[in-house]
Amino acid sequence: MKNEDMLINKAALKPLNTFAIDVRAQCVAAVRTEKELVTLWRRATENNMPALVLGSGSNVLFLEDYDGTVLLNRIAGIMIRENADAWYLHVGAGEVWHDLVTTCLDYQITGLENLAMIPGCVGSAPIQNIGAYGVELAQLCEYVDIIQLKTGVKRRLSSNECEFNYRDSIFKHDLREHNVIVAVGLRLAKAWRPVLDYGDLTLLNIGNVTPRQIYTAICAMRCSKLPDPALAGNAGSFFKNPIIDAQGAEKLLQRYPDAPYYFQPNSRVKLAAGWLIERCKLKGYRLGGTAVHDKQALVLVNAYNATGWDIVALARHVRQQVAQRFDLWLEPEVRFIGAKGEVDALRVIA
Repeated sequence: MKNEDMLINKAALKPLNTFAIDVRAQCVAAVRTEKELVTLWRRATENNMPALVLGSGSNVLFLEDYDGTVLLNRIAGIMIRENADAWYLHVGAGEVWHDLVTTCLDYQITGLENLAMIPGCVGSAPIQNIGAYGVELAQLCEYVDIIQLKTGVKRRLSSNECEFNYRDSIFKHDLREHNVIVAVGLRLAKAWRPVLDYGDLTLLNIGNVTPRQIYTAICAMRCSKLPDPALAGNAGSFFKNPIIDAQGAEKLLQRYPDAPYYFQPNSRVKLAAGWLIERCKLKGYRLGGTAVHDKQALVLVNAYNATGWDIVALARHVRQQVAQRFDLWLEPEVRFIGAKGEVDALRVIA
């Protein structure tokens, strides 16, 4: 297929972002090879047009129409090899993350089950260092393959070079501009150990639990709490869970002994942003066409034809209420996209 056949001019982005924000781009193109990706990006820049690479649009908030080309990363493929100790997966960035988790279980490959039903494509996973129910991508990632779009040079970064942190990585900072993830390498140990520290997983019997049971339990929990984007546009967790020092956590727990908390490295403590928002009596709170989800306060939803700026207004209100009550400033997990590209979400919301 020729590149010209893939270009759609003045394309609607509403079906391409899970917030269902009704905006448009100058052009949209699905790319299925690394060569197509580089070629179309260069064509856009040669025409003085910004270019944005998008997966499933599950962790972005469009603030306005995009004045450039949106390239949909659809580079596919899953290659599996193994030795006595582990399975090694090389996965194309355009693969759907949840489908990868399901495929692994079907092949009796364990280790990804706690990350079931996280929306998005595989290529987005390292950017956020996705995590859920006690497991993060950083624990499983062996390498990430990227292409520098200006030069077309492909490079492999080890897990250490990715500088993973809580919902953070080098791809949000030093490699944010003109670099695109095209594949992710995972190492899944055969010496499987269940992680049952969160939610209803604590009810499972660690002695005889199976990966499939963990997967099923997590799917049930997420379906019971998280809204279907097809019914109420959303990007999942809008805010990061705040991580504070032990002294600050001790003071908060003295006032709120029922607050959920999780010990982190370096004497840090992670709090539950959803609980903080709920204690501010914001669960179900509505502002115009937006709302705080009535079952999971960490999720903001496009309830009725909301714009990106409507979501920002709600997020700003939530953030201010939490700060007023707990003296903690929540940070957005969602990436904000303006007319020319990604903008500083924290600066916008502040």
